[in-house]
Amino acid sequence: MTARLIDGKAVAKKLRAEYSVRIADLKARHGIVPGIAVILVGDNPASEVYVRNKITACRDTGIHSELYRLPSDTPEADLMKRIDALNADPAVHGILVQLPIPAHISLPAVLERIDPSKDVDGFHLYNVGALVAGNTVFPPCTPFGVQKLLEHENVPIEGRNVVVVGASNIVGKPMALMLMKQEATVAICHKKTRDLAQFTRLADILVVAAGVPGLITADMVQDGVVVIDVGINRLPDGRLVGDVDFEGVRQKASLITPVPGGVGPMTITMLLHNTIVSAERSLKLGS
Repeated sequence: MTARLIDGKAVAKKLRAEYSVRIADLKARHGIVPGIAVILVGDNPASEVYVRNKITACRDTGIHSELYRLPSDTPEADLMKRIDALNADPAVHGILVQLPIPAHISLPAVLERIDPSKDVDGFHLYNVGALVAGNTVFPPCTPFGVQKLLEHENVPIEGRNVVVVGASNIVGKPMALMLMKQEATVAICHKKTRDLAQFTRLADILVVAAGVPGLITADMVQDGVVVIDVGINRLPDGRLVGDVDFEGVRQKASLITPVPGGVGPMTITMLLHNTIVSAERSLKLGS
């Protein structure tokens, strides 16, 4: 068996075309252009790339974006003032503070300062709590993208054994909650898990977001498993690889995401989705 690739680029392209129609409709019928504000604090090279990709995706889809660059020594109070101003701006439907931020700024305080109705990253405590309750407005973008990939491939979720490797607040925990809502049986593994393979071998669906290159090998999975590799790691030779030994595991899996070109394009696409939803909600809240 050789796994069929889940082409995140193709799925993202299809969804973005659909979103462009929704944006055009908002503009034509209501005079509203979805708008997102991106705040970049410091000059982290990886963040520069991520922000550039997000702004390009917004432009190509029809979303208006504004980038606010702040120096790395920006006081926390100044960042909060910027967020407050964007919270009050009716033309801004989404606010994104690119992570990571400098250590002298409190991340929880920043995330809580963003208006929950503009929290298109899905990191505010309100949206996290709503995710636990099963009715969040803005799901976190990466696990939301994984969910959309599984939907696109018609992968059954209900009653399946799902193992999530990685327990971060950004991917692992919300991913587990979203799959539990679809009535999967979910196990979350992390760096303290003993004998990781005893769990991964039980998985019908394996989602890996641990940040460890080649962590999952072929002997750790069962035949026919669906593998979603969220990891993206740059090796010393410059190659980008995931957390899964792609060449080995693809010989046993039924479906697998490549790195790059799998989950990555979907993360940005779900950011676009959440921004459009926020703009549509502003119509109802304003009526």
